[in-house]
Amino acid sequence: MDLRAGLVRTALNGTARVSPRLAGRWAIDHFLNPPSRVPVKPAEEPVMRRAERGELTINGRTVAVYRWGTGERPVLLLHGWMSRASRWSPLVQALTDHGYSPVAFDGPGHGESGGRGSTVVEYRDIALRLQAEHGVNGGFAALIGHSIGGLSAFFALHGGVRAGRLISPAAPADFGYVVNGYRTGAGLGPWAATEIRRRFERLFPGEPDLWTRLSATYRPERLTLPILLVHDESDDMIAREQSDRVMAAFPDQADLLVTTGLGHRRILADPRVVEAVLDFASATDPVG
Repeated sequence: MDLRAGLVRTALNGTARVSPRLAGRWAIDHFLNPPSRVPVKPAEEPVMRRAERGELTINGRTVAVYRWGTGERPVLLLHGWMSRASRWSPLVQALTDHGYSPVAFDGPGHGESGGRGSTVVEYRDIALRLQAEHGVNGGFAALIGHSIGGLSAFFALHGGVRAGRLISPAAPADFGYVVNGYRTGAGLGPWAATEIRRRFERLFPGEPDLWTRLSATYRPERLTLPILLVHDESDDMIAREQSDRVMAAFPDQADLLVTTGLGHRRILADPRVVEAVLDFASATDPVG
């Protein structure tokens, strides 16, 4: 076990015995803020050098934005926690080769953006800003989100973002699953889930019933666009059953591509997955 993680677990569980609320405040800070930023991989550098760079400000923090292509058929890409926009490089290359215009960003606390951490609510607000600036006919040709970015894509669609298609690789069905995964992985007691939920809802007083809405299966009748889910059988971060739950909520409009041996992160760069995503994004027939 990592020494730092062990110290955090001991400190939080010990504090919870005296003051669960204080421990909850520390726990959500640790949960929302990644301990480090992953670097750009050498294989990603050529694609990133070709990007047109910009920035926007969300909650006083600068968000790095990247664009490729001519602006036609824009596709918005949302990366997951402990990741960055450069991880989309293989898909960005494929999309631009086929006439799409990918738009990506580093979430707050990730990549080249400012701040210490991101939230799903901020991802929605960023997506709305990018839609206003880069959307065509009021929206995107497709919305693609990996992991928490996939859950954020569902939340953004309920919050005013428009897209012709939704593609969600390796994403959880709801935010509570992510919190429970963090709690058990960090070795925290049951108190942590309750306190993190309470603290998270208090961060956004203007978002009623937020915990319920942070689910890919929330009000499925409101989302009528075709959906492609991609999940690996050996994903050790988000269980494949999470995509099964989303499939059950959208039986007539979702497809599920199941892969083997790619895990949680390598799924983005696999040529077969890139080809399947591209085929789905460019398809004109209804899914079902």
